[in-house]
Amino acid sequence: MRLYGFLLFWSVLTAMIAALSLGPSFAHVLESAPRLTRWSPALWREATVFNGQFLLFAIVGAPLDVAAIIGPGLLAWLLRQDRPAFWFALAATLLYVLSLVLWFILVRPANKILATWVPGRIPDNFEVIRLRWETGHMAVTAAKAAGFVSLVVALLSIGRGG
Repeated sequence: MRLYGFLLFWSVLTAMIAALSLGPSFAHVLESAPRLTRWSPALWREATVFNGQFLLFAIVGAPLDVAAIIGPGLLAWLLRQDRPAFWFALAATLLYVLSLVLWFILVRPANKILATWVPGRIPDNFEVIRLRWETGHMAVTAAKAAGFVSLVVALLSIGRGG
């Protein structure tokens, strides 16, 4: 089968959205090493909590994360008769769902605590919360990366199954 019309459009749009969802998560991972090993607690807190460094991650990233689930989900439905492309698209959908679940389980609770922090003394639980926040983003990124790879394999598999 060759890609035409809506399937081609949806495949490209889905790949673009999935990549845009993965990008900010990967950026978190790239910056995590210095944030965990070199930055002082005061610098980490100032950059992360008080100065809006990650505001656009929520405003732009959250809708992209939801779209990165819907896109492969619809693609899987469109490819339901095209195995193995269907299975890879379904796996991509589930991995992007997993990434959002991981964000809610690992990162959101840390964000709630970060929202209570005020300038002044570094909180006693700083190290625990920072580690949870940083490693939570790493787990989210791993799920998204696996989902993106599965999506690419799905797209490359279209028309090659039975």
